[in-house]
Amino acid sequence: MIIYKVFSKNYELKKGELMGMLIERRKDLRGMTQVEAGMRWAKVTFGHMVKDKKSVFIVPSELKLRSDTRWLVEKGVFSKEELFGISKLMDQGIKV
Repeated sequence: MIIYKVFSKNYELKKGELMGMLIERRKDLRGMTQVEAGMRWAKVTFGHMVKDKKSVFIVPSELKLRSDTRWLVEKGVFSKEELFGISKLMDQGIKV
C-alpha cells in the first residue's frame, strides 16, 4: 500500500502546505511510477482547491498493511483536518 502526502507550493512562505493524504491500494500502477500515478490522482482530487494545478506535489511512502492499519484502506482520501488525528496515531506507534 502506498500513501501519498499531497502538498501545494506556497510561493510567499517558500514552503509546501499539506492539503491531504491519498492511499493507493492497488499494486499495479499500470506502467506508471509511484510519483506519476500519485500526481495524476492528486491533481484530480485536490486540483479544485488551488489556483494553479502545477503547484500541487506529492511525497509517496510505503506502508506495510497490518491488522491495526486496515481502517486506513477503507477510506482512501483524507482531508487536512482528518490528518491531524492520523498523525497522532502515527506518533503513538503506527509507523509509516
